[in-house]
Amino acid sequence: MTVDKIDHIGIAVEKIDDMLPYYRDGLGLEYRGSEVVAEQKVRVAFLQVGESRIELLEPISRDSPIAKFLSKRGSGIHHIAIKVDDIEQALRCHEENGAVLIDKKPRIGAHDMRIAFVHPTSTGGVLIELCEEPQDSAH
Repeated sequence: MTVDKIDHIGIAVEKIDDMLPYYRDGLGLEYRGSEVVAEQKVRVAFLQVGESRIELLEPISRDSPIAKFLSKRGSGIHHIAIKVDDIEQALRCHEENGAVLIDKKPRIGAHDMRIAFVHPTSTGGVLIELCEEPQDSAH
């Protein structure tokens, strides 16, 4: 398994439109657009930070994982996404090393990336997202 970089840091927010001015205008980060990831019941907005990004996550449903996170913890860092070159191999490696996987198989996330989450009990309390770019694209 090759780890390329931190792809993004996910930040849970109540409303993207309320926080976007801070990240875009206050910090001067390049806004790269937003999209809805229906399967995860979330709207996401990406802002470029060098080779990595910040992902703002807004729930679009009361039963979304982000809505649950916000009700328990409030706004803040939700996850750190690590870009890997082979997500299946990364999942096998994590499982062989005793990590608790939330996703045993990849699913599709924002930008059609293949993603899978590692439970915080295995990572010192941090939700880790493994992500792999689509074969026909580079982000």
